[in-house]
Amino acid sequence: MLIRGQMLTRFDHTIIFFIQGFESSLLTPIMNAFTFIGSTPSVIAISLLSLFFLYKVLNHRVELILFIVIVGGHAILNQILKLFFHRNRPDLHRLIEVEGYSFPSGHAMSAFAVYGTLSFLLWHDIPTRRGRTILVLVSSIVILAIGISRIYLGVHYPSDIIGGFFASGIWLALSIWCYQRYQEKHFEQKHKS
Repeated sequence: MLIRGQMLTRFDHTIIFFIQGFESSLLTPIMNAFTFIGSTPSVIAISLLSLFFLYKVLNHRVELILFIVIVGGHAILNQILKLFFHRNRPDLHRLIEVEGYSFPSGHAMSAFAVYGTLSFLLWHDIPTRRGRTILVLVSSIVILAIGISRIYLGVHYPSDIIGGFFASGIWLALSIWCYQRYQEKHFEQKHKS
């Protein structure tokens, strides 16, 4: 257990020193911007705009429930995990000050939940392979950039970010699986009657 802890510490510190080695007056505002995009107020605003777009423009109905379950559920899951692990934030070199526990990263979980769900829901509405590729690429870049920004700013360990992506990914996959099972049963019942 001690060896695993030392290996994790070495891994975290190596990645932190590497990412923070790029610190510059040009890059810091960009990292702050990505952190802002992943913050709770931004996630709420993006979620409300997304719900409006999905409902009014794309005429999605059941998909709205999926979106709310994933985005709302990840926030609850994040708090439960933070209280369970009680991990303090890194104190190596912070560019901003943040309160609360470190593991898993709420920003990483939010990014994965919101942009992962939007990618899944918009996938069927984009007719071309090129458009779908751009959707996945942009979502992936935003998710990764938000995670990296938290390491750059010194408020999370890399393992917090990986843990956040992993936890949110499991929640996303489980929610989509349940949604698709519901859709299949609904389709079967509709064709039986």
